[in-house]
Amino acid sequence: MLRAENISKHYGGVSALRNAHFTLRAGEVHALMGENGAGKSTLAKIIAGSVRPDEGTVLVDGPPAPIAIIYQELDLFPHLTVGENIVIGNPRFAEGGFVSFRKIAEFCRPFLDQVGLDCGAGELAGALSIGQMQLLAIARALSMNARIILMDEPTSSLFDDSVTRLFGLIAELKQRGVSIVYVSHKMDEIFRICDRVTVLRDGETIGTREVSEASADELIHMMVARELKTSLRGPVVTPPGEVALSVANLSTAKLQDVSFELRRGEVLGIAGLVGAGRSELGAALFGLDRITGGAIHRHGTIGLLPEDRKLQGLMMQMSVIENSTLAILRRLQTLGFIRRRRESAMVMPLFDELALRCPSYSATAGSLSGGNQQKLLLAKCLLANPDVLFLDDPTRGIDVGAKEDIYRVIGELASRGAAVIFVSSELPELLRCCDRIMVMKCGRVTATFGAPEATQEKIMAMAS
Repeated sequence: MLRAENISKHYGGVSALRNAHFTLRAGEVHALMGENGAGKSTLAKIIAGSVRPDEGTVLVDGPPAPIAIIYQELDLFPHLTVGENIVIGNPRFAEGGFVSFRKIAEFCRPFLDQVGLDCGAGELAGALSIGQMQLLAIARALSMNARIILMDEPTSSLFDDSVTRLFGLIAELKQRGVSIVYVSHKMDEIFRICDRVTVLRDGETIGTREVSEASADELIHMMVARELKTSLRGPVVTPPGEVALSVANLSTAKLQDVSFELRRGEVLGIAGLVGAGRSELGAALFGLDRITGGAIHRHGTIGLLPEDRKLQGLMMQMSVIENSTLAILRRLQTLGFIRRRRESAMVMPLFDELALRCPSYSATAGSLSGGNQQKLLLAKCLLANPDVLFLDDPTRGIDVGAKEDIYRVIGELASRGAAVIFVSSELPELLRCCDRIMVMKCGRVTATFGAPEATQEKIMAMAS
């Protein structure tokens, strides 16, 4: 169906791809894997035609047809409606001299139903959660009837029910002969739905394997070329300390009577389906959403790592070092001037600890890969040294090696007495990292499990 040969791409003095090659068969799901910065997203954008390579060719078999791409950094128009985002520039929607919102709604409804997005075509896209926006981007791709669909981390903000629905759609597309390029860091997904996998490392194609003949250890070794050390959060040796955060009957426009306590040295996981209120809880605790009832008692400062790094977390046109120190400028200034040497001395050890890869500290945040942007956002939060840290899907779009770094950092924060709230769409990492797991549904708390008694089945039952 498609062949990419000798693809090279440079951004300034940084090589994103070097003579990379890739083939795609008709009706297959082909995974692209690699560490953050390996060139996966760049290659996907070149295949889709949104980025032009410096060298190489992309050949597509058959007559011209739309190639749809679901970007890791969602390219939706937040001030347009759900329906307008689907039909704008869509070759399958016949535009007339006047806009018919009824026709837009009729065209969009089947695709919204396919992905399980329960909202009207007239709702503003900017009012949706990041998980709902991801479903909207998938619905838009489906509506174009493309022969090739590229999915860049399509499940990064989706919970299990939406993921299962998406995998069912992928199976249907395969039967219709549609080819799918699937970029993901989630090993279980690769073995569940993909036929072949191509591994990139440092911009080069390392190899392609039939998924049925490959093992997770082999793919990890191809990705990182080193032994990956995994760490488990062991049993708490000392009991959690004093209460750092107490929430009683908290209500907002999207939360109802949420109550819980969080102690120093504790990691509290938050689980729930898309729209359950996980991100809204962080917004309320941080003061972004207006509280309509209840009370929040905190002992110390609260830090928030938001789910949407592009719109809420980073200044994409500012440099890496400027982004990292935004929250601590008072500690770095003398008479109104930033002490640059002190600034560099503060961030360098943390960047090394998080294995943040960037061409230079003066490079813009927007020039980094998605995973390295996520590490930069985490560094920004950690430098502020809050007493309570709300992490909203901190491993979204991060490779397997970087996830281990973040798990380790979370454990070290708790061991030093910080209180951590860890929101995740991946149940295995909640079970791995947390002391307790609180389950939410429709803005309410439905259950709280201690680590020894928690299972994926119990959490899913209370979430759904």
